[in-house]
Amino acid sequence: MDVKIKLSTLWIVVMLNLIFADILSIIVELVNKNTLGDILGEVTSTMAIAAIITNIPILMIYFSKSLSYQANRIINMIASCITIVFVIGGGSFLPHYIICATIEVVILIIIIRTAWKWEEDQNHKTSIKI
Repeated sequence: MDVKIKLSTLWIVVMLNLIFADILSIIVELVNKNTLGDILGEVTSTMAIAAIITNIPILMIYFSKSLSYQANRIINMIASCITIVFVIGGGSFLPHYIICATIEVVILIIIIRTAWKWEEDQNHKTSIKI
């Protein structure tokens, strides 16, 4: 599989898991009739920061297919690390979140590994070292 397509597809998996975890968290809050009072700080600031950070995987779906080899490798590794910190640091201990976060972190580690092992050959085609 072409490395750019593989990376883009992995970012889609991460994004869908982020959405799924958030939907389940909203359902849990509604069932518990909690007013989302656990959000730290002012809600608008928290949501603004979350909007910026959650756009990283969304943008990576596109960037993974469109950036040059060198930029692609670097930005995939940086974006994965930032997203891992967000997933672990912004999470909860609810079972659904632990499951989704585990899947997200594993996929993000695969993205880092894929980008790290990615080599460009002389014809500007790309492959992965095995």
